[in-house]
Amino acid sequence: MSTAPTTAALTFAWRAVLRIKHVPDQLSDVTVFPLLMLVMFTYLFGGALAGSTGGYLQSVLPGILVMTVIMTTQSTAVALNADITKGVFDRFRSLPIWQPAPLVGALLADLARYAIAATVVTSAGALLGFRPDAGLTGLLAGIGLVLLFAWSLSWVWTSLALAARTPESVVFLAILVTFPLSFVSNIFVDPATLPGWLRGFVDVNPVSHLVSAVRGLMHGQPVAGELGWVMLTCAVLVALFGPVTMRLYRRER
Repeated sequence: MSTAPTTAALTFAWRAVLRIKHVPDQLSDVTVFPLLMLVMFTYLFGGALAGSTGGYLQSVLPGILVMTVIMTTQSTAVALNADITKGVFDRFRSLPIWQPAPLVGALLADLARYAIAATVVTSAGALLGFRPDAGLTGLLAGIGLVLLFAWSLSWVWTSLALAARTPESVVFLAILVTFPLSFVSNIFVDPATLPGWLRGFVDVNPVSHLVSAVRGLMHGQPVAGELGWVMLTCAVLVALFGPVTMRLYRRER
């Protein structure tokens, strides 16, 4: 990437960060939501599902981390579609800049949001008693993997934002995808306790592979197989939806 494209992308990333600064309500999904989910599932269901809240916290926190960041990726599509609807992107495309800069900048800025969400979840977990067996190194490795997956998934929502007509339709379609992926997974329960027909979906769910990999990294367990599936999923998402996003962005609207 040349200097001009890099500068343009970073400029638009800074624009997105400033928008968060002036509209702090945008941070509610990366602060309030994960705290509610972590406390609710740990103390309402931890005893019933794992025998103790402390033991359940060690298992559920990596899952809550994954779910929080995945849910947060939806905001990428909503913000982009709002800019498109208002004609902001038409003005961007008329500027003598590297054309993908507005999209790349927005995706870079969202990495900061994902990092904030991860920090909130892990900090709250530490206060509640979460202790990763692999220490700080394992914790950071798990967070890094989640951020990589979230960035790759963001290309899906970017394509959706460019194709959808309204922000409301973007939200509906994103929820239609993220809720089954998040809740029909191994985030909250052991898949072995599920009926066979449901367990089949959980076993192939990419979110389940991500959660298993993050748990393994944080607790020092073998993760080579799960890590391979996650990296493959990330590569496929970017390879498929990156070109689609660029094609939709360049088309005449």
